[in-house]
Amino acid sequence: MNSNFFSELFDTRGMRYALIAVFALLAFYLFAQTITTVQDFGRSGVPATDTITVQGDGQATLPPDVARVSFTVQNTAAAVADAQVATTKQTNTAIDAVKALGIADKDIKTQSYTITPQYSYPRCPTPIMPMSSGPMVSDQTAVYCNSTPKITGYQVAQSIRVTMRDLTKVGTLLEKLGTLEVQNVYGPDFALDDATAGYDAARADAIDKAKTQAMLLAKQLGVHLGKIVNFTESNGGYPYPMPYTAMSAGLGGAKAAAPTIPTGENTYNASVSITYEIR
Repeated sequence: MNSNFFSELFDTRGMRYALIAVFALLAFYLFAQTITTVQDFGRSGVPATDTITVQGDGQATLPPDVARVSFTVQNTAAAVADAQVATTKQTNTAIDAVKALGIADKDIKTQSYTITPQYSYPRCPTPIMPMSSGPMVSDQTAVYCNSTPKITGYQVAQSIRVTMRDLTKVGTLLEKLGTLEVQNVYGPDFALDDATAGYDAARADAIDKAKTQAMLLAKQLGVHLGKIVNFTESNGGYPYPMPYTAMSAGLGGAKAAAPTIPTGENTYNASVSITYEIR
């Protein structure tokens, strides 16, 4: 190749534009590197040792938007099939009553279905102790009995959990379950459908308090806050459900009274620890 080839190549308009683009990209890269170097000026590659750590305790109080009620239907019979038939019939009737309140299928969930043998334990005869005040004479005749338990029947139980989104109907649901003689009712557990929303709000409050504390402390110390070099968090747990247990056996189909169920509010707690580099 001769020099005329390169001269002709670089004299073309397309090649000049390409060279201009390459030089522009190179200049932008060098500018970005310069900015990064200036920002990191005076910082070493080792972890910061000049730091302050602040704590923040946050709290959020929010009204619940769902209520969860669980109930268990159980029946006992000599044969498993008979116990299953009785439990299935009563459970289906209860589920129909739940759906009649406008509760969607997705909010009705079986938590467990169990079949448990029922046993009887024979009693062994109790030896009669002599009334004599003299020395006790041991009876050489040992008394034995058959202590093997016997199966007398089977208990079949089905547990259902209902998620209610219309909180005004919680009392009505409890009334319906009582009328249907559902013997084991647990709840209602008033909560947020988004389980993390309460804690997220409490954590945001904790972070704001920690930042405020850090700025105040930096002003009092006469230093400037740098970047955050460490962060930890912990939550105070979730609210416990309100217990409600209905033992409605023996109602004989009588209409149960609808209880008044205040929903109240749930309080969520969070704690954070933030470590700042100081300059």
